[in-house]
Amino acid sequence: MTPVPDIEPRVAEIRNALHRANHRYYVLDDPEISDAEYDGLMRELIALETAHPDLVTDDSPTQRVGTPLDDAFAPVTHLERMFSLDNVESVDELEAWQARLARALGRDPAGYVCEQKIDGLAVSITYADGRLVRAATRGDGQVGEDITANVRTIDAVPLRLLGTPPELVEVRGEIYMPVAAFAALNARQAELGQKPYVNPRNTAAGSVRQKDPAKTAERALSIWLYQVGRVTGGPELATQWESLQWLADLGLRVNPASERVDDLVAIEAYVVRTEKGRHANDYEIDGVVVKVDDLGEQREVGYTAKSPRWAVAYKLPPEEKTTTLERIEINVGRTGAVTPFAVLEPVFVGGVTITNATLHNEGEIHRKDVRPGDTVIVRRAGDVIPEVVGPVVSKRPTDTPQWHMPAKCPFCGNPIVLPEGEAKARCTGGFTCPSRLREYLYHFASRGAMDIEGLGYKTVDMLLTEGLIKDPADIFTLDPEDLLAFEGWGEVSVANLLGAIDGAKDRPLGRLLTALGIDHVGGTVARQLAARFLSLPALMEASEEEIAGIEGIGPEIAGSVAMWSRDEDNRNLVARLEAAGVRLVDPEPEPAGATASELAGLSFVVTGTLDGFSRAGAKAEIEQRGGKVTGSVSGKTAAVIAGASPGSKLAKADSLGIPVLDEAGFDLLLAEGPGILEK
Repeated sequence: MTPVPDIEPRVAEIRNALHRANHRYYVLDDPEISDAEYDGLMRELIALETAHPDLVTDDSPTQRVGTPLDDAFAPVTHLERMFSLDNVESVDELEAWQARLARALGRDPAGYVCEQKIDGLAVSITYADGRLVRAATRGDGQVGEDITANVRTIDAVPLRLLGTPPELVEVRGEIYMPVAAFAALNARQAELGQKPYVNPRNTAAGSVRQKDPAKTAERALSIWLYQVGRVTGGPELATQWESLQWLADLGLRVNPASERVDDLVAIEAYVVRTEKGRHANDYEIDGVVVKVDDLGEQREVGYTAKSPRWAVAYKLPPEEKTTTLERIEINVGRTGAVTPFAVLEPVFVGGVTITNATLHNEGEIHRKDVRPGDTVIVRRAGDVIPEVVGPVVSKRPTDTPQWHMPAKCPFCGNPIVLPEGEAKARCTGGFTCPSRLREYLYHFASRGAMDIEGLGYKTVDMLLTEGLIKDPADIFTLDPEDLLAFEGWGEVSVANLLGAIDGAKDRPLGRLLTALGIDHVGGTVARQLAARFLSLPALMEASEEEIAGIEGIGPEIAGSVAMWSRDEDNRNLVARLEAAGVRLVDPEPEPAGATASELAGLSFVVTGTLDGFSRAGAKAEIEQRGGKVTGSVSGKTAAVIAGASPGSKLAKADSLGIPVLDEAGFDLLLAEGPGILEK
């Protein structure tokens, strides 16, 4: 249809009015028209574009919600690398950073820009001739994921720049979920009887990666832009402060809390103000970013392998709150290990409502002397992991008894014992314990093991409740008719699950050994065993001496494997797996050491006792992926892997803001790489 001559100017007039209104509402927070006027203009534009589809353009305000994405997000190579920032957590460390700058320049920098460190998802957005053409996640800094269709739905991201835009500009920013929007989202979840979301940061990241952009549009996300990446045909920018002003002039949302300061004293004052007011705004922050203002000085000091020398993130300390420890309960894991946890009177700490916190083991509980009924100090270590720091003894009710591990498992009634020389108590009920069985089946299907997509906790719980599975072998004999009888399960979902199960039958032997959950047999040991024996039956007939003869496998692992192999229930399980078509033999040895380098350049610290890995095994897993294991936590540590009784290293990681991974997180790191550290 050919547009009527007087229609095209009206369409352009409405679009300009809506772009201007969006800028004033979402960027300047100073609306100039009412919601009713805005809605009227939008309705008129939709009607005109429907009648004259030839006039529809990519940057029309009506085109924010696009079509669903494909199954995978396409990779995007950034025009300029997106570096991560080094962290400091004290005034002394900040002063040391400034001193290094002064030495590198031969003088103090001419000035600095202080910005709030937004707790969201880092993104790159590219505009060509003023129009949004691409948006991508940070990824590994060089290659991210294409999230253009989803970012277009965010009202605070202009589809078209204002003023005189350059030929091309790539800008960096942080997508976040406002606190009020997060609260409203969880209120809706509660009304629907659904599980609440954990925190605004994770919810924002998950919202941006929805396969259907319409779902992203429902999440009320916003953004702050803070950096110019590559620019072609734009002005000659001399400073970071000038860059921020230019971004604002283009209609991009720049945080008004940013300040240009002259010296270290002013930086420290900005940090103090920011920490005091960290919850005054409708967005979460976890620190302050300090940048050298002069772009020439930035180029002069340059970069390390992963970070700019001219910028640093001052991490704010984790928050602590007091609450009541209502009771101590236990959970039985896949190996039978019994882990106590605190059930807390709900308390809001670091932007999240905490109701539970791990207590590791009975010895740790007695060491901290925490008791049911105590007022306790709760901290989110690294603003991630809830931790009970200790009791407020002065508020303890009189005659409050110590907590002791129950003699019998509350899930199966069998005795709980503490093996000699171990910190973790164990349930003796084997897989008659429903808690242990649930965790075992989930582990069996997890990514690091048999990798059965769709067989998560929810599905495992359903199958257990309905009596369709009692052990891993039952997974491979599920009847599609039984699954189709469940509410919400149609032919497609059943076919997808059964297809994933069928595909798992041909996993390498090392994966199967990992999935079987043999004590002390993690991924590295499993691959070593597979490479040596080539088949599960051959391994099960091997002597302890043969197993212990493998380099890197000591008597403890050998004894555990031999004991597992002699167990009649385990032998029956293996026979049933074979009968179901699961491959028990490798055609050729899997390499004991992989050549992957996904952890190259990263340092880790392993502390505490892990159920599925020896200390040497965990170290080998990291090193074969190019990473390094060190004995102490520092600002260069990428993450701390923490098992039971982690000791002082966990506190050090907490103080430096270093990510802490439990054993499940470690498995995920090995399976998916370092990207999980940013999730």
